[in-house]
Amino acid sequence: MDTLISDQLVSLLEPTAMRVWVEDRYIFLELTDGRVIGFPADRFRILRSASSQQLQEVSLRLNGYALRWESLDEDITVPGVVAGHFQLPLLERDAVRVAA
Repeated sequence: MDTLISDQLVSLLEPTAMRVWVEDRYIFLELTDGRVIGFPADRFRILRSASSQQLQEVSLRLNGYALRWESLDEDITVPGVVAGHFQLPLLERDAVRVAA
């Protein structure tokens, strides 16, 4: 199978991110399929205790398949986030914000 075709099939099956940013302790991803999704940093143990400055230091890795916080030594997969695989439950304050 041609590598280009193989890469295109993988990108159709697993979402990847083109851009990542942080606002008010929420991490947002712009996916290659045009969706924008966000999640509270408090859904992950290490991110929950990170400062706002540390959260801002996120970068995309592995061609958009992973998020990396170098100073926290934390990696999170984009497909995992899109599938809703979080380490911690949604806090009540975040549930209210999502519903609004």
